[in-house]
Amino acid sequence: MKKNIYFILLMLLIASASQAQLKIVTTIPDLKSIAESIGGDRVDVFSIATGYQNPHFVDPKPSYILKLSKADVFITVGLDLEIGWVPALLNSARNQKIQKGGEGYIDASTNIPLLQIPSSVNRGEGDIHIFGNPHFWLDPLNGKIIAQTITNTLSRLDPEHQGQFHANLKKFNEAVDAKIKVWETTLARFKNTKVIAYHNEWPYFEQRFGLKIVDFLEPKPGIPPTPSQLAKIIGTMKREQIKIIINSPYFTAESADLVARNAGGKVVTFATSVGATPEIKTYIDLFDYNVGQLVSALQ
Repeated sequence: MKKNIYFILLMLLIASASQAQLKIVTTIPDLKSIAESIGGDRVDVFSIATGYQNPHFVDPKPSYILKLSKADVFITVGLDLEIGWVPALLNSARNQKIQKGGEGYIDASTNIPLLQIPSSVNRGEGDIHIFGNPHFWLDPLNGKIIAQTITNTLSRLDPEHQGQFHANLKKFNEAVDAKIKVWETTLARFKNTKVIAYHNEWPYFEQRFGLKIVDFLEPKPGIPPTPSQLAKIIGTMKREQIKIIINSPYFTAESADLVARNAGGKVVTFATSVGATPEIKTYIDLFDYNVGQLVSALQ
């Protein structure tokens, strides 16, 4: 009788272990969305930043340390985007699996064709990213590269379910490819449209969809708009008949609104991440929203 009980308990433990989900922590919700698409019911994913936060600046909280201490996988944008808050959290978590170089550490920038890698670094030029512009997830084709990187790691950590991960990757890629055709067709008539942006976070979106960002409200990356810069932008918009200013949810609208009023333009607030607005629930939703916002403004 006792042997039967022990056998049953052993089988229950084995079954429980085989069904255990991989615990994943990501820095931003876009990585969370992609990880959920690949992992399906095999993963439990938590994003530290919200979709309406500036990912450069996130306040570390004890609850994040607890999440990281129990995580099997950590996914970061990389390229020093989160340099102000991720190292402190990882150090405090004391989880070797998710430290840089660990089996559960994923740098989402792996294999991404990076833009704007500076040939030299001068801190007088503002907040320059020495490894390249880190906002690469804002090109949906880069989302496919991120998905492949995540698939590789999940397959290594949970080889029993790698077939499921690869099937989910195929489904994700097909969904992105189908949507890109729609987005590119929708924006084709606006190709080479000149726009102004608040901050230099759109080069990947710009390249993918054929916009032309002429200048920024920030005089230098990370430096708040100055009166002289705003006057310069107003002049540029009038001279070149630019009608659109792209803003982000976490930047004040005051400067953008001021310029728009004086230049006869319009401010369009793009979502930089999943969750920036309630209707943006997935990575694909993010581009549906931004393409829709742009078309509505340009029409």
